[in-house]
Amino acid sequence: MTKKVAVILSGCGVYDGAEIHESVITLLRLDQRGAQVQCFAPNIAQMHVIDHLTGEEMPESRNVLVESARIARGEVKDIREAKVEDFDALIVPGGFGAAKNLSNFAVEGANCTVQPDVLALAEAFAGACKPVGLICISPALAAKIYGPGVVCTIGTDADTSAAVVKMGGTHEECDVHDIVEDTQRKLVTTPAYMLAKSISEAAGGIYKLVDRVLELTHEGDK
Repeated sequence: MTKKVAVILSGCGVYDGAEIHESVITLLRLDQRGAQVQCFAPNIAQMHVIDHLTGEEMPESRNVLVESARIARGEVKDIREAKVEDFDALIVPGGFGAAKNLSNFAVEGANCTVQPDVLALAEAFAGACKPVGLICISPALAAKIYGPGVVCTIGTDADTSAAVVKMGGTHEECDVHDIVEDTQRKLVTTPAYMLAKSISEAAGGIYKLVDRVLELTHEGDK
């Protein structure tokens, strides 16, 4: 039975949107495993725009949904159209967009809030006990979605893991090639470019995450 997976993108580009390698690896693995995928993104302005050549902020404005369409080859919908009952699982790639556009974690840290439409969808998956995969910096939002006690990883970064703990999460250090699973909540996380030194290193953990998320969708299948 074909599984349907929603993927939330946060723009296009590691410094101000979705991490492109992580996003493409996720979409590739889902396709390789025969999943049916629909990308979503919030229809909002980015926090800011970064010149990826120089790392400097640019004096312009871009839309998260429009920029996400670059990665999704135009096949992306406003996240407000997403309905949890239409999907078996949810995956959120990383990149600073997760901490700048899907939330304000990059600015507020442990005091952050999640963008309302993103939070509503993620909470719906959590409430339905459907598998969720959070990649790279995205697990920093886990405690805001699941509440205190949620188990996740962002790798080994001390400051970020401390923020996760301050928000009520339980952080487990994790190698770039591996995943951490909260079995009670069906949440799977992996560090990816929080630790990866190459695209193939990032791919190792992301492939494991996608595979495990899809395995969890089959629990209870007859």
